[in-house]
Amino acid sequence: MKTKTAALTALALLTGLGAASAEPLKIGMITTLSGPGAGLGIDTRDGFMLAVKQSGASDVEVLVEDDGQKPELAVQIADKMIQSEDVGVLTGIVFSNILMAVAPSVTAQDKFYVSTNAAPAALAGKGCNPLYFNAAYQNDNLHEAMGEYANRDHKKMFIMAPNYPAGKDSLTGFKRYYKGEIAGEIYTQVGQTDYAAEIAQIRASGADGAFVFLPGGMGIAFMKQYAQSGSDVPLMGPGFSFSQDVLGAIGQAALGVKNSGQWAKDLDNPASKRFLEAFQAEYKRLPSIYAVQAFDAAQLILSAHRTAEPSDTEAFRAALLKADIQSPRGKFAFNTNQHPIQDIYLTEVVDENGTLTNHIVEKIFADHGDAYAAECQM
Repeated sequence: MKTKTAALTALALLTGLGAASAEPLKIGMITTLSGPGAGLGIDTRDGFMLAVKQSGASDVEVLVEDDGQKPELAVQIADKMIQSEDVGVLTGIVFSNILMAVAPSVTAQDKFYVSTNAAPAALAGKGCNPLYFNAAYQNDNLHEAMGEYANRDHKKMFIMAPNYPAGKDSLTGFKRYYKGEIAGEIYTQVGQTDYAAEIAQIRASGADGAFVFLPGGMGIAFMKQYAQSGSDVPLMGPGFSFSQDVLGAIGQAALGVKNSGQWAKDLDNPASKRFLEAFQAEYKRLPSIYAVQAFDAAQLILSAHRTAEPSDTEAFRAALLKADIQSPRGKFAFNTNQHPIQDIYLTEVVDENGTLTNHIVEKIFADHGDAYAAECQM
């Protein structure tokens, strides 16, 4: 799949917000638009394109391609975008194993990568790079918040995640803050659909709670099977396991589950309200945190382009670092490793007039950075 999208010139004339820089900006978006993770990529694409449309920039072109959740394909697409399409910035990858294959190659070719989601620890610490920015979080962050929350009522937790970089970061983050006993720790296959054996282990573990990170189709399959199993071990997870894109498919089994995120639809700030209204008007559905992160990534790139070209790496990097955006998340700033410092909330799945969604319960972390920034030498 390949889509070329340019913001409308007429809209730029109406709004007067066209970019001030002289060169057109080509952005290469590689994301997952097919397979079990497609919902995450679709929300990523749509959130990003909403910001491009709202900017009114007439000199911005976004090339969108599907990675099929295959690292080798993503690398091929990235090289083609850089060498044949002359893109200045790449973005959009959902899964950390794909990003680990793509980002080092992109920065080695002197191109910027601004991540909309994937945020492996290896790129936040010693492997940081001046041309690599993350607009979402660092992989450990939302899981750290649930480890902190689990300390309140759970003395023995079972933890589970897929066996890829984000899954390993997930459980590392949870354990960094959780002080109780780990009753069991499992890494499942990426894309796994049958969780009978894992559910049996949870039930037999003696745990008084289970933390589960399974994004996209993995989470849908697990939650349906867990509900059918009759297990009474309460579940919790990061917002990725219970994000808006999967709640409809999971159904009532998700109701009341506590999770974590940097944003939920009831976050009370003007930018969030504007984003929510605009996304629903454009796409006729509620956005997920993937859409919010991509919206902000686009805002960052477009804001930087107003004053600098990606070809002028020092000036464009300095413009990105200013984080001159109004994020639906509220406060937003970059840490020294070019990953966000932001608030993280405890959220709960609720039924809002027949639609499952997340509402904020409380703030767990304020101005939270990540554990790897001190290792980053830039």
